[in-house]
Amino acid sequence: MRGGARGGRHRRNNPLRRRSDVVEAWTALAVAALLLVAVPLAGVFAGRWAHADARTVASQLRAERHRVRAEVVGHPPATMPSVEGGRQQTVRVAVRWTPSGEHARTAVARVPEGTRAGDMVDVWFDAHGRSVTPPPNDTMVWQHTLTLGTCAAGGTAAVVLLGHSVVRRTAMRHRLDEWEREWARTEPRWTRRRPA
Repeated sequence: MRGGARGGRHRRNNPLRRRSDVVEAWTALAVAALLLVAVPLAGVFAGRWAHADARTVASQLRAERHRVRAEVVGHPPATMPSVEGGRQQTVRVAVRWTPSGEHARTAVARVPEGTRAGDMVDVWFDAHGRSVTPPPNDTMVWQHTLTLGTCAAGGTAAVVLLGHSVVRRTAMRHRLDEWEREWARTEPRWTRRRPA
């Protein structure tokens, strides 16, 4: 037991261990703790906030928009002029539907590319009768949640690592200054020169 205590005390009183070495060692320990605790917590909290916010927005949009089953009465263009990545392309075309107990209505709405005249499609409208995109579904809400949680965790990790690199650079500069001062005191004894 005593050897362990002496060993620990010996390391603290080691003349070769500079103050900057101690600061750098404690900083490395703090960085490890932050990477293991703060980074995941930042991701979880940001993800929870994003999930609650996205669910609220999706609920509001579902309340403001309504879906109708309509027949395509216009003629969609044969080809699309641009590509939207992996998303399904849509085209604007005239559609007709009949609400229960009312006359038939016609409007221009977005329908999936490749739809032909006579096809039945689901289209979404807002309270003013404008064609709108469907409200986000649960998959979209979770994608938003995971994206923001991952970005928050990554951003937190980047800040921690950037801070660590600044501390290491500062510690290295102090270490070199300490070595320079020590050498200025030690060199005359080694080389038998007189200090200037």
